[in-house]
Amino acid sequence: MIDRLQAVRRALAEAAADSVPERLAGALASSYALADTELYLVDYRLAALLPLLGDVRITHPGDPAWRSFDHQSEVITDDAVYLPVTARGERIGVLRAAPVPGDSDTRGELAEIATLVAHELQSAAVGTDRYRTAARTKRLTLAAEMQWELLPGRSRVRPSFSLAGQLEPSYAVRGDSFDWAEHDGRLFLSVLNGMGDGVQAALLTALATYALRNARRAGIGLADQAALADQAVYAQHRGGQYVSALMLEVDLATGEVLAVDAGSPQLLFLRDGVVGEHKLTAQFPLGMFEDTDYRVQAFTLRPGDRLMIVSDGVHEAVTGVALARFVRHTGSLAPLQAVRSLLGDLRTHLEDADLEDDAVAVCLDWPGPLL
Repeated sequence: MIDRLQAVRRALAEAAADSVPERLAGALASSYALADTELYLVDYRLAALLPLLGDVRITHPGDPAWRSFDHQSEVITDDAVYLPVTARGERIGVLRAAPVPGDSDTRGELAEIATLVAHELQSAAVGTDRYRTAARTKRLTLAAEMQWELLPGRSRVRPSFSLAGQLEPSYAVRGDSFDWAEHDGRLFLSVLNGMGDGVQAALLTALATYALRNARRAGIGLADQAALADQAVYAQHRGGQYVSALMLEVDLATGEVLAVDAGSPQLLFLRDGVVGEHKLTAQFPLGMFEDTDYRVQAFTLRPGDRLMIVSDGVHEAVTGVALARFVRHTGSLAPLQAVRSLLGDLRTHLEDADLEDDAVAVCLDWPGPLL
């Protein structure tokens, strides 16, 4: 006889791309006698949990579903259990199931199912627009659609690092973006800002991002990655348009960081409760000139360090003192909560629901070498 966990796993694996939530609900009802299931996706702005089966949005921060999402843990109420739907640190949403199972073993199986659902949703999203459509509270601009499709994800957690990034204003972002990849014990991270507005800026940033990826995947060093991206942008625009970028390569075993600063993104660090700016020698943005010779700079992280990279939409909007205070306030938060908190503080500071300029915040925590 197939056990109940295996039955749910099979039901999800056999589900059509656009019917994962319904197949999940049916499998939980038949295998676990859970009559009420809801699957929530977090929206682009990290401000709402949006249902896939029902019609009740959750926006109140104190709601059990939000507590489960923020703390990445099981939350039990009188009538339901809430579980984070997360894959390799990418927080996708929350699973709600009722009635509450009476034994911890069953709840442990449900937690495993929630993780399985996260992986299934990531896989299924390639073949349907349902989940991308359901995760937005309003229409994205075309430029924002392009930028979100370009991202590698919004958060990632591994034993050797924790990482998250966020775009604002989420539904109308133009040229700001970020990219990352982990390979062979090293983390590659870049924050980019294509000049201009709208689709033009999004196309420019996409060109630079794909050029950097192409060079990185060829095994080329960081300085040459920057040079090849520089040449790709210059070849298209002959210096008339360019991309500001900060590129990092982190050795996850030692904390050594190689960096190329090609423009406006600012690098701050939080160490032992103190915020400082890591000054790098600024070099020309990508595509400004025909043959720029980029130089790599190096510094070393200490165990427990937090790096926060912000685009000019953040550091030009507030004083350095205010920005340092915002970063310091994130000290006790996980990276995804940290970038959400920092950008929320910025909106509050400006007394505006949205920012006039693009803003990107990327947060990296390095716990130290694995023993």
